[in-house]
Amino acid sequence: MLRTGFDSQKYIRMQSERIRQRIDQFGGKLYLEFGGKLFDDYHASRVLPGFIPDNKIRMLLELKDQAEIVIAINANDIEKNKRRGDLGITYDTDVIRLIDVFRDFGLYVGAIAMTQYTGQPSADLFEKRMTTLGLRVYRLYRIPNYPSDVQSIVSDQGYGKNDYIETTRSLVVVTAPGPGSGKMATCLSQLYHEHKRNIKAGYAKFETFPIWNLPLKHPVNIAYEAATADLNDVNMIDPFHLEAYGVTTVNYNRDIEIFPVLRAIFERIYGECPYKSPTDMGVNMAGYAITDDQACCDASKQEVVRRYFKTACLLRQGLADDGEIEKLRLLMNTLSIDETVRPTVPAARAVAERTGEPATAIELPDGRVVTGKTSALLGASSAALLNALKTLAGIPDEIKLISPQVIQPIQHLKVDHMGNRNPRLHTDEVLIALAMSAATDANAHLAMDQLGALQSCDAHSTVILSHVDDSVFGKLGVNITCEPVYQNNNLYHK
Repeated sequence: MLRTGFDSQKYIRMQSERIRQRIDQFGGKLYLEFGGKLFDDYHASRVLPGFIPDNKIRMLLELKDQAEIVIAINANDIEKNKRRGDLGITYDTDVIRLIDVFRDFGLYVGAIAMTQYTGQPSADLFEKRMTTLGLRVYRLYRIPNYPSDVQSIVSDQGYGKNDYIETTRSLVVVTAPGPGSGKMATCLSQLYHEHKRNIKAGYAKFETFPIWNLPLKHPVNIAYEAATADLNDVNMIDPFHLEAYGVTTVNYNRDIEIFPVLRAIFERIYGECPYKSPTDMGVNMAGYAITDDQACCDASKQEVVRRYFKTACLLRQGLADDGEIEKLRLLMNTLSIDETVRPTVPAARAVAERTGEPATAIELPDGRVVTGKTSALLGASSAALLNALKTLAGIPDEIKLISPQVIQPIQHLKVDHMGNRNPRLHTDEVLIALAMSAATDANAHLAMDQLGALQSCDAHSTVILSHVDDSVFGKLGVNITCEPVYQNNNLYHK
């Protein structure tokens, strides 16, 4: 059962005020590097129950009149056609998507920073396309021996060679479609150019995780390590903060490793570094908005197991390596948990063992677990979805929400006309059939009304789901995990 453990309103209030303070600290202008997702932060909403996925956008709307957004994209990522794993779209396409989203929220997008530019042909085409769309694109060039050769970096041949991004507002938020896009380099290059123009400006970093004022081994912070297993991020005590203030805080290895270089860059630009530690650079206030620590601990343990199953499936598909899954097993051992911490896992496995066929289980908001088995008409996920809606609506199990007379023509269409070998209905087909039945059947209508109650529910499948079923669960807000097993032995799985 999901308990709220985070106060979103308090978070938005404290976070926006903290950023205002940092703007004032630097004399009226701040470059804010935004790590992670600026909106749709579902990881945060899972480990901090009560965190709204669009909290950071809502926070920025509190600063709307002060803020503009710069989107950084690595020219090498454009050239390599790099894709976002969660959306399946290329980084350059995601830049356009992000601009549309920000504009829909009423936020001002000032420019695109194309980093690591060395004349890549695809990057030139991207720049031309963006310019045609009326967007400003600035080039930031690859600097030899970056970031170790500070003397060359902070010079007219280093940052000075980069385009100066013309900004007009006091808060410049630098975000990107993914990691390695050059957000920090964009901020530091701008600080160099602003200083050359005698404009006061500062830099700060906004990373939600790890949460600096939670213990190193707190489940919320361990869940962050699980989420970045592919990057091999490691949470660490910030030694610079401990030495400077005698206070224990948490940061992650990459920020700690780069801090001496950042300090040297700041000293070369300004003559001194405004920060004594990586923690000092951050403005994250999420830890102060936790209202139920145990609820967040429990939710984070669930997230670690979700990440384990997700990585195990990627490993089965050849998209992850053994090191990632071993790290996740280690994190589970650290938390003294295994897969069965998710009630849906043993429930689905029990049905699969009894029937010898794939099975799916869904945990409802009140803690009840319903299951679905594979039948001649429905796949296990479709059956579980219908059973969940019936249970939520209080409809007796023996009542059929969709008549076999409705299902059979759909199967006929799939197999005989669409060339599909699997006659069983997927979840999207079941929902369409249910919606059609709801026009004339009161029970089907009642079941349809329960779809919203599935938001944030957990589910588990004993086989890797098809893209269709996985997508439907995602759109319904159901947190689905799968065993790293295919339903059949085919080499190609659609």
